[in-house]
Amino acid sequence: MDPEKGRHRGVIYTLAPSYVDGRTIWAGTDDGLIQLTGDGGAHWTDVTPPALRSRPWAKISLMDAGRFDAATAYAAVNTFRLDDLRPHIFRTHDGGRSWTEIVSGLPEGAIVNVVREDPVRSGLLYAGSETGAWLSLDDGDHWQSLRLNMPATSIRDLVVKDSDLVAGTHGRGIWILDRMTALRELQATSSGATLPTTLFTPAGAVRVRFSNYTDTPLPPDEPMAPNPPDGAPIDYFLAAPARSVTLEILEAGGGLVRRYQGTETDQIVPRDTGNVPWYWVRPPQTLETSPGAHRVVWDLRYPTPPFPSRDFPISAVPGRTPLEPRGPLLPPGRYSVRLIVDGVGYTRQFDVRMDPRVKTPVEALNVQFVAAVALAEGLRRDSVALGEVRASKQHARPTAVDTVGAGLAQIAGELQALYEIVEAADVAPTTQAQAAIRERLSTLDALLARWSAIRGRPR
Repeated sequence: MDPEKGRHRGVIYTLAPSYVDGRTIWAGTDDGLIQLTGDGGAHWTDVTPPALRSRPWAKISLMDAGRFDAATAYAAVNTFRLDDLRPHIFRTHDGGRSWTEIVSGLPEGAIVNVVREDPVRSGLLYAGSETGAWLSLDDGDHWQSLRLNMPATSIRDLVVKDSDLVAGTHGRGIWILDRMTALRELQATSSGATLPTTLFTPAGAVRVRFSNYTDTPLPPDEPMAPNPPDGAPIDYFLAAPARSVTLEILEAGGGLVRRYQGTETDQIVPRDTGNVPWYWVRPPQTLETSPGAHRVVWDLRYPTPPFPSRDFPISAVPGRTPLEPRGPLLPPGRYSVRLIVDGVGYTRQFDVRMDPRVKTPVEALNVQFVAAVALAEGLRRDSVALGEVRASKQHARPTAVDTVGAGLAQIAGELQALYEIVEAADVAPTTQAQAAIRERLSTLDALLARWSAIRGRPR
């Protein structure tokens, strides 16, 4: 080993097997060399970029084989040991016969440790440097920052898992960019061009129930990382200020499931009774109308029915705890989202998948859903009638009105109790619960009929 003349034993620092040809493997060493085999390792060829042949102290930090082409590869080159703090990324599309350095947009000091190609969209690249994360929409010809709220830190590796981008850092833990599918729909634009108003295709969602701690939750100062959003994140971009924005969730047949407009009312918090630490509370979402990128998270539920009472559960997460109970949880399946901006509609489809830990058959989940919807509709009808009763006491016979009002108030509490039983777990309601539901809804029908008769009598 003669460091003064640049001769030293190279270490294979990175291996990149091809995603499309199992016999093609790329190898990078810490003395700046790149080797390629096309026959599973029987023979190797030196395909080092000419720019690196005179720089034996360069380190091929990480290579990523092309996701869609066996002749494509990307190499991140770290030149710390050469006192060179500039970024270096190389790209080949012809099996290493020629290489292009792709660093436009990366600043001085952004020494690159990792480069990855997106597994879904060709030419969408991610890079991690000593200063942050980077994104290229045009196969590395131009780069832009993807740091967002991440601290300035050394990123040593990046992994794309389904629709999440995972960054491993040196000293600042693991960071995850959840549901980044919008990036896959962005197109490289010419200088000065702007993105039009766009509804991005949601990544889909997993039907997972909100945190179910059985005791007092961890205090907010306990070190912990946030979980992904509970539900389906929906991303949209507005090219200009909008007068009105509406977001609708539709079932496969086109029926309306949920509508967002303005600030959601399901999460308006009750009057502070001094019994709830308010740092647990999830604030209401607002459907933004300002220019730029926005996100709304649909919780995979129908609107919340008018329950007699709602409160915060013992199971809490700081800043993300919703009021309970909530609307019926939908079964897995195909859904659509429709964005309406100043009368112009945009529609995308996505799938809701079942929590893989739950083995309940879909048929049983559908029975549960039908029962929950029936109870929610019963609560709605009860609430409307009860409001009419209370508003019309001065016009009708007090005794009859009071009797109907008391019955409606009682049945509302019983319907809520049954609803909470049905929604407590991912199982079909028991035969006893189903019988109780039929009986309470029948009682409600009788009370509503009695109230209609009272309203129909002359004053």
